[in-house]
Amino acid sequence: MATGLLARRAQSTIGETSALFRSSFTSFLRNLSTAAPINNSAADSAAADGGEVQKPKRKKKKNLFEVAQFLPNWGIGYHMAKTHWTGVSYEITKINLYKDGRHGKAWGLVHKDGAVAADAPKKISGVHKRCWKYIPNTKKTEANASKQELQTA
Repeated sequence: MATGLLARRAQSTIGETSALFRSSFTSFLRNLSTAAPINNSAADSAAADGGEVQKPKRKKKKNLFEVAQFLPNWGIGYHMAKTHWTGVSYEITKINLYKDGRHGKAWGLVHKDGAVAADAPKKISGVHKRCWKYIPNTKKTEANASKQELQTA
């Protein structure tokens, strides 16, 4: 019985010392990481001489769903195109969105140079690629043109 008590006492002292060492080591690392940075005159002179200078990070481009989420009704009825396309856009007619809100499938009418190029909606390919942009003023001009036609008739 006495040996059992001595064994427990030895284990508790070992546990306490390891806990003390662990807490002192983590506080040392915490103080080390929050210490003020040391200025290195050699690094400053290399940067001044045309050495490596850190560039600002580029803004991450958006896929079709990340562009559409800020438009009313998830962009249905609005025109979107890839950034490298010229004169071609899709008028979004249907979006099948997955749960995360950044992935899914989309269908739309192809527009070339402002005119509808296809009769039926087509599944849009490359919707997850990060190169999509919103084409402004196309929905507004179409709505205004239809209102003017109704007024003149």
